[in-house]
Amino acid sequence: MEIPRDSAGRTTPLGRLIWFILLAAALFSLYLVLHPFTPLSRLDISILDQVQLRRATHVLLLLVAGYLITSQLQAARPTIGAWVFALLSLPFLYTFWVPNVPGVDIPLAGKLMGTLAWALAVGPNLLPGLRRYADIAAALLAIAPWAYQVRYYEELVNRAVIPAGWDMAMSFTVIILVLGLVSRLLGPIMPSLVLVFLTYNMYGQYVPGTFRGAKNGIDLILGKTYNETEAGIYGLITGVSAKYLVYFTILSGLIGALGLGKVVANIALAMVGRTPQTPGRVTGIASVFMGMFSGSGAADTQFVATLTKPLYEKANYDRMIAAGLVATAGTIALITPPVLGSIAFVMVEILQISYLWVVIMALGPMLLYLLGILTFNEFYTRKAKLPPVGADIPLGKRYALRYSTIFIPIVLIVVLLFLGTEVATAVYLASLAFVLICYLDPTLRPAPLAEAMQSPAYKVGLPLGIGLAIGGALLPVLAGWDLGNIPILPVTLAALGLLLGTFVYPAAAAGKLRGALLPIAQGLVEGFRQLIPIGSAIVAANLIFGMMVITGLPSKFSIFLGQVSGESLLLATLVTAIFSLILGMGVPPTATYVLTASLTAPAIIKIAAANFQGFGLEPQQAVLAATLATHMFLFYYAVLADVTPPVALSGYAAASVFKTNPILTGVYAARVALAKYIIGFFFLLSFTGTGLLILPILQNLPGLEGWLIILERFFFTATAIVFLAAATVGYTRRPLRRWESWVMGLLALALFYPYPNLWMAFIPFVLGLLFFLRGEGKSTASPQAAD
Repeated sequence: MEIPRDSAGRTTPLGRLIWFILLAAALFSLYLVLHPFTPLSRLDISILDQVQLRRATHVLLLLVAGYLITSQLQAARPTIGAWVFALLSLPFLYTFWVPNVPGVDIPLAGKLMGTLAWALAVGPNLLPGLRRYADIAAALLAIAPWAYQVRYYEELVNRAVIPAGWDMAMSFTVIILVLGLVSRLLGPIMPSLVLVFLTYNMYGQYVPGTFRGAKNGIDLILGKTYNETEAGIYGLITGVSAKYLVYFTILSGLIGALGLGKVVANIALAMVGRTPQTPGRVTGIASVFMGMFSGSGAADTQFVATLTKPLYEKANYDRMIAAGLVATAGTIALITPPVLGSIAFVMVEILQISYLWVVIMALGPMLLYLLGILTFNEFYTRKAKLPPVGADIPLGKRYALRYSTIFIPIVLIVVLLFLGTEVATAVYLASLAFVLICYLDPTLRPAPLAEAMQSPAYKVGLPLGIGLAIGGALLPVLAGWDLGNIPILPVTLAALGLLLGTFVYPAAAAGKLRGALLPIAQGLVEGFRQLIPIGSAIVAANLIFGMMVITGLPSKFSIFLGQVSGESLLLATLVTAIFSLILGMGVPPTATYVLTASLTAPAIIKIAAANFQGFGLEPQQAVLAATLATHMFLFYYAVLADVTPPVALSGYAAASVFKTNPILTGVYAARVALAKYIIGFFFLLSFTGTGLLILPILQNLPGLEGWLIILERFFFTATAIVFLAAATVGYTRRPLRRWESWVMGLLALALFYPYPNLWMAFIPFVLGLLFFLRGEGKSTASPQAAD
């Protein structure tokens, strides 16, 4: 989403307003990290000190900025999905006007305000001509529920179950505005799903069978949604966006604005050299590097696709294979530590575990996912006999070493997490480090600043910067302010002092101040802009979570899943995986995880824990291991939805660059690294299978025994991935006949399984190696098409 410009190329007044709102939103989020250590923390400012109001302010900023941005976008023609969304909203609107329980009194003015919000949220989807002015009005209307929340916060907490009339009006307004924004940014499927849950809450007594629900009044639903601390719209999952995700998107925005993406790509090119496999290898490695900074699958796919497309064309890759490789690799960002996708933070909040645990557990699946991409690429290039290609400019190991400093902030995040620092603090400090590294490195700093640094003012600026840095670091200490475990305020003031003296002063003296500071401001703006679609989806996911808390639907679904699977762990995981992939076709990964975790996790954990106890674990240990494995399984499959056709966001991103059919690109992306669909099952099928997650094994079997299980699982799983990639391409050291590909595929499946007896896995291992004995020169088999 770009800030709109008029025909003269100047930013429009509304565009400037959007830009400043995004900048203010990013600065507000960053200030919240510093706030506990500043003098303002002693003044008891509600929107800074109350968790609920901080989240409400975060949602307000998402709504205002989001609606103002969508007001400038070209409205799409009405679709069937838009009509379905509108129709599903009618029961909610009707019950708001005609409550389904007696005694509910909503003022007429409140009903009219809610109806206006409904018209602004739903109407432009059906009448695109209304979009511009309706969205501006929606942005203004979003202020009312926030202001009401701030004014009556204490009273609202005390009347969550028995809300006042205006409480319900404000609740209805903010809910429908959130759904309207999500429908504009992500399509109608997710907001329609929220409305289904809302309708089920109000009229669940009419559903037959296992899923028959209780009758919940509109007052209870609106009251809990608006007033409840953790289960409402400003609850636990919304807190993920405000507490974690915004800082990672700001980090990503800064990296893009500072121009570090090209450096990361060049480092990947320098590492792989000039070979036929270079395009695929660069794709895999660059995707992992970008994943360390970003955590956005589609965005990373777009970047890597643009970067590597010339290499693929030069090497004569099949276009569909190239697009499939890039789409598959782009999704790896969502499971690449330390910056994982938003699902990881939701998991942290739901399970109340350390984020470092998730980082450790995601490491193995990420490496295996990458191995699947690289091995597919290896066998494909050998079979197709592609020519070697490389970078247009010479890039050696010296280049990679020269710019390895850009990974220092990532190392900083990992170290701080290991020391127990809060995620927001770690990412905030990493963002500061990125800015300092770019401005201190003469080859990375913005061009206007580089020119300014040649002026005589720099001779004054350097000692001035050092002096201001020392003064900034000492100020909180001398003032007696709370420094905390990590002296984040002294570090911030020192960094700002260094920037002001060393860079801002010379830039101002040379008339280059705007050009010197614009990359930082633009990075903050882009960071919050990137958050808006994800953040609004997370708020909608919180609505679903809240609705399920009210109805008790998860327990009903667990009974249903147990009946369908017959208490079989394999069947339960298979049903859940299919459910997750289908759900992910129209719902973002975060919402997919929230739904599957709420509905299916209890049943799977129960079955898996019983299975793990058979290994000799105590009940409590078995439940913990099963819980971690189950949620990682659901995390992993929610991520796969991003690359699974027909609705594969990464596939669409790759298709837009390679000019291929998006649906067909999704099919090829699903085929590339086919093992990615299989790996997740074996987190759960036995306790030894959790060796791929490392942590559950080491928590229960520390020492040599635990590490042997981990190494055995990784060795045989990695071998299985190699075998399956060879079977998919139809090549080992020679082209394979069709029956040989099928046999290799079956041997790969046999290797994935975590056998109780280690030696059993050596049978498919040895049989698979037989297909690698003969080289191509000794084979008379005709090549089989790789695609």
